[in-house]
Amino acid sequence: MSNGVSTEICFILFTFFTLAIIYAGVQNGIERVSKFMMPVLVVLSVIIAGYSISRPGAFEGVKYFLIPNFDNFSWMTVVSAMGQMFYSLSIAMGILITFGSYMKKDVSIEGSTENVEIFDTAIAIMAGLMIIPAVFSFSGGNMETLKAGPSLMFITIPKVFASMGLGTGIGIIFFLLVLFAAITSSIALTESAVSTFQDELHWSRKKSTIILGIIMIGLGTLSCLGYGPLSNVTIIGMQFLDFFDFLTNSVMMPIAAIAICIFVSRVIGLEKIEEEITKDGNSFKRKKIFNFMIQYLCPIFAFIILLSSIANAFGFISM
Repeated sequence: MSNGVSTEICFILFTFFTLAIIYAGVQNGIERVSKFMMPVLVVLSVIIAGYSISRPGAFEGVKYFLIPNFDNFSWMTVVSAMGQMFYSLSIAMGILITFGSYMKKDVSIEGSTENVEIFDTAIAIMAGLMIIPAVFSFSGGNMETLKAGPSLMFITIPKVFASMGLGTGIGIIFFLLVLFAAITSSIALTESAVSTFQDELHWSRKKSTIILGIIMIGLGTLSCLGYGPLSNVTIIGMQFLDFFDFLTNSVMMPIAAIAICIFVSRVIGLEKIEEEITKDGNSFKRKKIFNFMIQYLCPIFAFIILLSSIANAFGFISM
């Protein structure tokens, strides 16, 4: 992270790869790549989770992960979980709206929503079973290790591979697939912006992709150099990477979520939403709960996330 040159080179390669797939279009680029990469990553995750659970002392980690402990529960735990939900489900990024516009008319919106719920939850549980039992096995149950953040992925998981037969090969494949998973997220976010340029400014896909690429490299370079050559430059006490993370995750996304709730419930109207969902005889079993959540629950929770995140950034509260 502190080596500006290597970080910048890797970032530019990552950006160009993302843009190449975006330029190819949704079906030729995004869908084709995702259909191959994601199933392989899921299968590999199942294998690693099974091996992780089988390590000596790992079962304590399974119990820690799956059995609720209300001594560790707080309101800020709920707020943090809601913030994670924004990223996990790509809420308030424009991704769901953009990709939803490509759905075929005969695809059930409610059915697709159920698939997202099931698979997102299942993958989250799988990730927990991969990492937390391994932490207990290799750290002796040190609770501080569980707060290590990204190093859980880049320090703990490699220890699992090191203890496996053929661990080096499996580790290489795993982290390549993790890289591909990151690329799919990058593709989704970039496609959202490119399609907006196409629709609102009437630019071609080629022009939209090039302009957005320039913007991405300009802003991304600040993050790349933030812990290296630009480490002395901070905004409200944060390096560029941390500041952009705070600005997008903690400020812009909750604001966008509130705006979307108001737009859907007040501008488009709930009747129009029901009409769209029930086309071609599809059901809308969750009509009442959807109407309640989009009008009241979701905007209130998004506002709580916004206030809590800002207060935490300025040191008024601790999350």
